Amino acid sequence: MEWVETTAKTVDAAREVALDQLGVAADEAEIEIIEEPRAGLFGRTRGEARLRARIKPTPARAKPERRRRSRGDKASGNGRQAKKSATQNKSNPDESNDESNDESNDERQPVPAGRDNSAPKRAKQNRKQETTMSNNDAHTDEREPVSPEEVGDAAVAFMDGLTSAFGFTGSATLTIDGTELDVAVAGEGLGLLVGSGGRTLNAIQDLVRVAAQRRLGDHETRLRVDVAGYRERRAAALTTFARSVADDVRSSGSARSMEPMNSADRKVIHDALNDEDGVESRSEGEDPNRRIVVVPID
Repeated sequence: MEWVETTAKTVDAAREVALDQLGVAADEAEIEIIEEPRAGLFGRTRGEARLRARIKPTPARAKPERRRRSRGDKASGNGRQAKKSATQNKSNPDESNDESNDESNDERQPVPAGRDNSAPKRAKQNRKQETTMSNNDAHTDEREPVSPEEVGDAAVAFMDGLTSAFGFTGSATLTIDGTELDVAVAGEGLGLLVGSGGRTLNAIQDLVRVAAQRRLGDHETRLRVDVAGYRERRAAALTTFARSVADDVRSSGSARSMEPMNSADRKVIHDALNDEDGVESRSEGEDPNRRIVVVPID
């Protein structure tokens, strides 16, 4: 995952903006402070805080070590087994002879019709096959890295299939900027794929990430999905709303708390308020009730 760089009037505010931009909690991010505000006259600060952050890389699962038994181990194991059998035979010779006679009799007796002597052998083969499959499953995370193009193509194929399944006419296009992937679906009558407040679209975006990123083992790209230009219109509306809230906070001198938003909407608000004088924004609470609070500053 590439680093994102954020600035704000305080380190805490810059950290909150970075977390919102990445869409993760603090313990899931790696943060480096590049610059801190400097102390000025009369307790005021000069400059801005600047830091960079990224999602913590997911370590690959280590292969479990498998110890091979040497010939000496096998020989000693066979020797111990033979010694144990000899001791048992010596302590109870009659029982040993009876078992030997039974085995000899079993070998001489014909196999009854309908009886399958190969069943134990097949059971052993099945157990061996299950063990092999289990060992292979333990290494499923150790896959070759995939390119952003492969992840994007999988996302486009998923959205084309979903649009067709709903009976809509539309097509998905992919835009790649480094590790940033944007899949946009254009068409008519796609409102059902957006839903109230974009909730359906956010759920679809999660499904696309599972179908593309997680299925292919991708941990590097950032994938976003938009339908009928909804996110662009939403960003414009949120920017206008953020500026009106900033005006209200400046004139009243009182902090104002917004309604809970997802990480993408919070990022738009933070970006809009970064350019506003006399106010700063921070996020409070836990998802899905995490919200932005706008406070006045001198």
